Formats: sequence, C-alpha cells, structure tokens
Amino acid sequence: MAHRAGDVIAELPLHSQTPPEWAAAVLADPVQLLIDHAFLEKKAANNALELMTRWPGDWVEGWVETMTAVARDEAAHLAQVTRLLMKRGGRMARIHKNPYANELRTLVRKGGTGEVLDRLLVSALIEVRSCERFAVLAEVSRDAELAKFYGALYASEMGHYKVFLRLARKVAGRAAADTRWQEMLAAEAHILARQDAGPRIHSGAVGILHEVSRYRHE
Repeated sequence: MAHRAGDVIAELPLHSQTPPEWAAAVLADPVQLLIDHAFLEKKAANNALELMTRWPGDWVEGWVETMTAVARDEAAHLAQVTRLLMKRGGRMARIHKNPYANELRTLVRKGGTGEVLDRLLVSALIEVRSCERFAVLAEVSRDAELAKFYGALYASEMGHYKVFLRLARKVAGRAAADTRWQEMLAAEAHILARQDAGPRIHSGAVGILHEVSRYRHE
C-alpha cells in the first residue's frame, strides 16, 4: 500500500474504527469473504443503475453520467472479485443476505427530496465503510494477492463516497445534507456494532470494535 491503513482512516468521517483484529478474523476464511464481497459489488452496481433514473424532481446536471460511471466501476470490481474467487475454487451462491445494508436502508425517509437525499447518503455510508475496511484488510493480509487487491480498491471506494456526498449536497443544500449526514454516520456506527461476526466485509467485531469520539465534517 502507498499509505498505511491509519492514514486512510484518518481521512474518513466514520464514527467508529475497525481494528486490525477484525481483518485477521475474516481473512481466515478468504473464499467466503470473497463471495460476500462479490455480492456487494453486484449490489453496488445495481444501486447506481437504479439511481440513474431516480433523479430529484428538478434535473441534476451530471446525474446520469455520474451513476453510469459508478456502475461501470462497480461492475469492473465485480469481475475482479469473481476472478479471484474462481481461482481459489469458490463460486457465488444463489442467495446472499446483507443485514448491515438492510438496516441502513431503514434510515431512508419515504417521499420527496428527503428520500433521494437519504438514498444518496446510505450509498455514501456503504462506500466509506467499505473504503475503511479495504484499507485495514490490505494492511493486515499476509496473502500478497489479496493485499494488493484490497489496496487497489480503497481509493476507488473513497472516490465513490465523495461522489455520493457531493450529489447529496447538490440535491438538498450543503447545510441540510451535512446535518443529515452526521445523523446517519452516528446511526451507521451503531448498526455496524450490532452485526454478527463472520467472513463478511460489513460484519461486526464484537468486543474489538471501538467507538471513537470523532465527529468530522467533510
């Protein structure tokens, strides 16, 4: 990695940090971790494609182009993950559950600009947490191939989270978007802490996930 995980995490607005012990635990079952990761990339691409035609009431310049670019990136990541997965003798299952993302979606208010804003912020939350987790995985992994793979991904995820946050501010105004963003960051930390442990990108780390009193604005 060009930067240590701590340097990457220090740039992020998350309200909790993932300790290296989490990465060591999930990397013990790399095939299951890759299966989960593949589904995350698939869902991220689908989310961007769905948002592509869900612009707010007033047309937002660059919306379609942005969502198309994000979907293209996520599809490329999916191809990379599935290559690694099949190389290691694994394959995607037919069904995948993501309780972390499902709980985040319960934060979305229904109807009007609030719904669009919240969907953008949930997308940003997933991307920024993924960025942090990839940075930790890259630093902890003793598998050179996986370390290189995760190290290459965190910068892309950081870019995506910033894209979604910029669009949220464009849709709702910076003050309203930032207030809601802080509310959702706090909720995300609690949601993540409640997740079961296991070989998943967004699994919990009961007993080793430490809350930090850091409330930063972008």
